[in-house]
Amino acid sequence: MDFSLTEEQNELVKMLRAVLDRHATSAAVRDAAASETGYDADLWRVLAEEIGAASLAIPEEYGGAGFTWFETGLVLEALGYSLAPTPLLASAVLGAAAVLHADDEADRERLLPGIAEGSTIATLAWADEQGRWRTDGSGLTAVEGSGWTLDGTATLVLDGAGADTILAVASTPAGVGLFEVLDTGAVEPAETPAMDTTLRVATLTFRKVAARPLVLDARAALEEIRDIALVAVSCLQVGTAQRGLDMTVEYAGQRVQFGRPIGSFQALKHRMADMLVQVETARTAAWAAAWSAGTGAADLPERAAMAKAWCSDALEKVASETVQLHGGIAITWEHDAQLVFKRAHATGELFGPAREHRRRLQSMLGLVPA
Repeated sequence: MDFSLTEEQNELVKMLRAVLDRHATSAAVRDAAASETGYDADLWRVLAEEIGAASLAIPEEYGGAGFTWFETGLVLEALGYSLAPTPLLASAVLGAAAVLHADDEADRERLLPGIAEGSTIATLAWADEQGRWRTDGSGLTAVEGSGWTLDGTATLVLDGAGADTILAVASTPAGVGLFEVLDTGAVEPAETPAMDTTLRVATLTFRKVAARPLVLDARAALEEIRDIALVAVSCLQVGTAQRGLDMTVEYAGQRVQFGRPIGSFQALKHRMADMLVQVETARTAAWAAAWSAGTGAADLPERAAMAKAWCSDALEKVASETVQLHGGIAITWEHDAQLVFKRAHATGELFGPAREHRRRLQSMLGLVPA
């Protein structure tokens, strides 16, 4: 396993940094998060049309670029560093991963091109009313009559209030299925206030909403979709951790106390060195999981669980140190340290907390009973 980036991957990262440096300044990120959509439409257009960020993991036959989930992870890491809100996680990760598992080729051909070009914003209604992303069901039920209809409530739906295409996980009489909502206007959205203002989530209520089945036996598909989601969030967390480290090192070189920069004090050097260890080990875990996702390796479930647990803990530690080493300014609204702190706690719970994935990993490795 070689994590040396190829020339194409390095060029992708370089382009992303250039675009985000221009379009995702601190003020721009805050304006985007406060906007009606929750993201900067111009930035999303540049990312989707000029860089092809939404198309990377989608095969060429469906209008995608034909790369892998590893390249999507590089994009998410860059977005995590900039803290820029975009619908990439909801649409190009959850939405695309769900559609790629559709049983019917016609469904993939119909839905994926719009997601790939960024003109369609998709999302996946999955978490139940307890905020759990289960692979054996959800808070929605699907009933077949003259056609399939969905009833119930899905919570914590990323970009759920503004999505053009809503996919849904629903319990069926035979188990659990994956559905496409036919009438998104019949779904009742309610925005859910989030700790991280750069992540928009909503509660969606379904009352006999017409739907089309994409996969009726979706247990195995949902397990893989969950793993891909864990990899994506881990990459996002790595970028944010790097941002916290960089801003802390910069501040420590500027802040003067007792006639010298505080970064020259040995105790603070040690703490920043520990932050670096957290960032680099998290990157290793996230990239290893992204490599497994991109190559279809059999060890994806273990690597995804390990990455989400490790990266969640690492970002929480880095964010805490970022606040501590900045002092009082870090808890003000004007400073970006508070955005790093909020991102750490929000993504730490997204798709399950670290302790849940440590338990899953222990079970997969045979260390505890299944």
